This record gives sequence, C-alpha cells and structure tokens, in this order.
Amino acid sequence: MTGGATIEWRRELWGSPLRAVFSVLLLALFAWAALHILDWAVLHAVFRPDAAACRALQHGACWGVIAEKWRPILFGRYPYEDQWRPAIAVSLLSLTTLLSAWPRSWRWWLLPLWIASLAVFVLLMRGGLLGLAPVPSSQWGGLPLTIALAVVGLALAFPLALLLALGRRSHWPVIRTLSATYIELVRGVPLISVLFMASFLLPLLWPAGWQPDVLVRVLAGLTLFVAAYLAEIIRGGLQAVPRGQTEVAMALGFGRWPVQRDIVLPQALRLVVPALTNSVVGTLKDTSLVTVVGLFELTGALGLALGGDPTWRPFYLEGYLFIAAVYWVMCFGLSRYSAWLERRLAPG
Repeated sequence: MTGGATIEWRRELWGSPLRAVFSVLLLALFAWAALHILDWAVLHAVFRPDAAACRALQHGACWGVIAEKWRPILFGRYPYEDQWRPAIAVSLLSLTTLLSAWPRSWRWWLLPLWIASLAVFVLLMRGGLLGLAPVPSSQWGGLPLTIALAVVGLALAFPLALLLALGRRSHWPVIRTLSATYIELVRGVPLISVLFMASFLLPLLWPAGWQPDVLVRVLAGLTLFVAAYLAEIIRGGLQAVPRGQTEVAMALGFGRWPVQRDIVLPQALRLVVPALTNSVVGTLKDTSLVTVVGLFELTGALGLALGGDPTWRPFYLEGYLFIAAVYWVMCFGLSRYSAWLERRLAPG
C-alpha cells in the first residue's frame, strides 16, 4: 500500500469526529461478532463424529456431523463401495476445466481433450463397461453432479449463445426476430419452470416407448436457459466494439465472417469477462434447483444424508455451513480467475 493510499484510508476512517465514532462502533461490532463466532465454531465445538457429545453441547458447533456424513454429502446416493469412481470422475473434469482456463492451452487439441474427458466421466459414473458395475443417473448426486451440470451446461450453452448473439445482430429480419424471440421468451420465465417443463412436460412430446434420461432432459433445459442470458452478455460486448473497425476491415477486403472471428469477437469477449463470470457463478449456484425434479446435487445430498438419520438430523446448520463453504471456495476462485484473466487480456 502506497503512502497516498494509506493517508486516504485513514482519512476515510478518522477524517472527522463523526466518522471516527462510526469507525469505533463498527470495529467493536466486528470484534464482538468475531469473538462469538470463534467461541461457537472453534472453542466449544465438537470435531469428532460423536453424536452423544454433540447432543450434550450447550453452545458450540457439531462439526462431527461433517466427519460422519461427508461421503453421502459429497456423493449422494452413489453406491458406497464405488464412490472412488465419482471422485476420480469429478477430479478429471475439474482438471480439464482448470486447464481450459489457462490461455496458453487455447489450442486445437482442447476440444478432443474435452470429448475424451466427458467420455471418461460418463464411463466412470454410469459404468456397465470394463468391469464397472452399472449405476443409473438417478443415483448420481453430490458434488460430481453439481460440477457436471455447471461445466457441461455452460460448455453447451456458450456456442448456442454466440449464435444467438450474432443472430440478434443479423441483417436478415427472420434470423434477428427468431433470435430475439427465443432470448426474450426464455429470459421471461424462471429457471425452475424450465426444469419442470424439461423433466415432466418434455417426455409427453417424445414418441411412446422412448424417453430421454431425466439428467439429459434437465441438462438440456439448463443449457437452453443459460444460453439466453449469455447471448445478451455477448451481444453487449459486440455492440461495444467500435463500428469503424468493422468498416475498415471490410474496406481492406476482409469477409464478414473473418471480421467477426478475428477482429470483433476477441474484443467483445474480452470486454465482457466480468459479466460472463457473473453468469458462470450464477449458473453454478442455480444447479441447486435440480433438487425439485429429483436430482440430488450438493444441497439435495445433504437432505438425503441427514433426513433419514435421526441421530444427526438436528445438525443441519453445520451441514449447510459446510456446503456454503464449498460453494464459496468455487465462486471465489472463479471471481479471482476473472480478475486475473481481465488483467491478462487488457490491451497493452
């Protein structure tokens, strides 16, 4: 912190008697809250999986419920003896996602890598080949389902959103109208209604005797919903690129698509990195809504883990705090990555 910034910071806190009083009151409030949280969460907490010790608590957290139930919370109803499979599958998918976030890896081989990673993910989760016991998607849950829905849904939604954004700016009235109608129609309904339609209404439209898996239907609904929001973000970036650049490139003999691909889109996507990250974070948290259609992701898995066990059922608060910490780590990591990527892609 520079000297000027330090002086400005001190002026904001103690620049006048009124500010000084409010600063003292806020610091005292924060100190009081921190002491009570420390006393409840650490000093008088139980960390071992001892239900009797937890029930005897007068004032303190029972983190023993996490030590006892972490596997059903993280993996849901997946068979206990095969939970190494979702652990490897979600680790592979997460590593592929992290590698894709590194700009130097944005090469042609990234698409085959994603195809291979998704194939291995499905093989490990579903089984039925290579001696792996089959596990239906109705038993998938917990953290692997949360990450899979968010990652795959966003990966499928982004190309569709790009086409919709370009279509809404098209010179052809039919394409422009269809794109705008789709975006406004989807954005006008809540995600939970889209999930209900995908889960219960969509099967009525398929031929008798053949219905897609509920996970596939929910993933399709999530993809279509997210694509509408991403399309408007991308369209905002396209509109922010000066029109003169397009006109100069066209005058130099570039075709319309090369101009969009090599000049307009790179600048537009760079401009909307914060907005795209905000949508990604929202999508990650919105995966918790799939519980209403019978898929038990991270928050739903907590209900399964504690709802049927009267011994640990009273300690829902600690379970939800644990899940909140998992979500916070993922969302905070995304926000830090967004800030880093924005600095890296900044002009100059």
